[in-house]
Amino acid sequence: MGIGIDIVEVNRIEQMAREHEQFLTRVYTDHEITYCTKKKNKYQHFAARFAAKESVLKALGVGWGRDIKWTDVEVVNDPLGRPQINAYGGVKKLMEQKGISEILVSLSHVSHYAVASAQLVKGK
Repeated sequence: MGIGIDIVEVNRIEQMAREHEQFLTRVYTDHEITYCTKKKNKYQHFAARFAAKESVLKALGVGWGRDIKWTDVEVVNDPLGRPQINAYGGVKKLMEQKGISEILVSLSHVSHYAVASAQLVKGK
C-alpha cells in the first residue's frame, strides 16, 4: 500500500504559530488546537500532529493542493491515548478512490523534534 514518515523541528512550529496569526487555525482542527493547548509542552504536540499530516499525504502519494487542506487530516486519540486519523474532504475522497479503509499512525516527540509515520490499510 503506502507508508509515509516525517520529522519536524518543534521550534519551527512554535515560530510559525507566534509569527502568523492564522497558522494554527489553517493547519489544525478545533479539536487538535484544544488538545494541544492543554498540554504542558504544547508545541511538541502541535509538531507531532504536523508531522502526522505530512506523513499521511506522503503515504497517499499526494501533496497539499487545491483539493487537499491541512484540516482534511485530523489526529485524535482513542480512550487509551493511541493516536488515530480522521479524514475529511479531499483526503477522505482520495481514500475512498484508493480503497483505503484506515490510516495507522504513530507519533513521538522530544524537546526539539517530533516524528510521525503513517501506514495505509486497504479495505476488507
